[in-house]
Amino acid sequence: MTIAPESPISQDTISDAQDVFKDIGQNVIFAVLAFKRQDRDAELAAALETFDRLPALVNSMNIRADGAGLRTTLGLSNEAWEYLFPGADKPKELETFFGVPGGEHPMPASAGDIFLHLRASSESVVYELMDQIRGFLGEAVTVVDETHGFRYFEGRAIIGFIDGTEAPAVKDSADYAIIGDEDPEFIGGSYAFAQKWLHDMDHWKGLKTETQEKMVGRQKFTDIELDDDQKDQHTHNNASKIEIDGDEKKIVRMNVPFSNPAEGKTGTYFIGYARHWEITKAMLVQMVDQDDALLSFSTLLSGQLFFVPSWSKLGELAEG
Repeated sequence: MTIAPESPISQDTISDAQDVFKDIGQNVIFAVLAFKRQDRDAELAAALETFDRLPALVNSMNIRADGAGLRTTLGLSNEAWEYLFPGADKPKELETFFGVPGGEHPMPASAGDIFLHLRASSESVVYELMDQIRGFLGEAVTVVDETHGFRYFEGRAIIGFIDGTEAPAVKDSADYAIIGDEDPEFIGGSYAFAQKWLHDMDHWKGLKTETQEKMVGRQKFTDIELDDDQKDQHTHNNASKIEIDGDEKKIVRMNVPFSNPAEGKTGTYFIGYARHWEITKAMLVQMVDQDDALLSFSTLLSGQLFFVPSWSKLGELAEG
């Protein structure tokens, strides 16, 4: 795989992009919806109306809940794109994710047409916006998955480690998350990969801190990276690190905790936003090939790729 050097993302393009930067928020809703595929004309009309109304819904919510830090992302899968816009041009790297086979812990693929990632400081804000969006989609869709996440102490992952150390700094993230002039028709878009992990937390909590640190590759309290000779053979931060021609490639990734604690079901919703899907895909393949240590106490429940259009492209789609 070769990713050629690219021009920086302009400020105008950044302003036109949806919220694909690292900003987890206090309260999060992820939703994956699927078209019923019973009446394409009616389902297309519902989708286009939703695309058309979304910017106004977001603006209205920002007025109603000023200071709530609302962030909104809507994406479409490859299958949704081909269903809604048959024969139309599509983003260069958009494809259907069919999973990553091999190893002791393969990664599954899951169905889904529309991906929604809403986050804010108030749960009422994300509820209200999701309820409005769902109202416009109406009977055109069914729910594949809805997951409510939250910000854990100090922004740590649910396993207790600082999250996102390897992700680019916010000031640099646009160049890693947003499509540039390498795909002119889809400038300002992003490739979003959504994956849901369920953890065996009893097993994880039963491990010594030193063992956990070797599996993650960093000190748990200070977040300082361990020397290579201190790491586990399958340490996470090595397995998920991608280098091409000696140059480390990054994506904007977020790990959002979710839990039904009374049921003993706790996990991580992983979302990665990338300028190039090929980089995210290479990370996933390498994690399976190297048997990433975090897979040893986790069950992967889902995984799918979505394209997140810029706001202006979403408007173009809404106009048909």
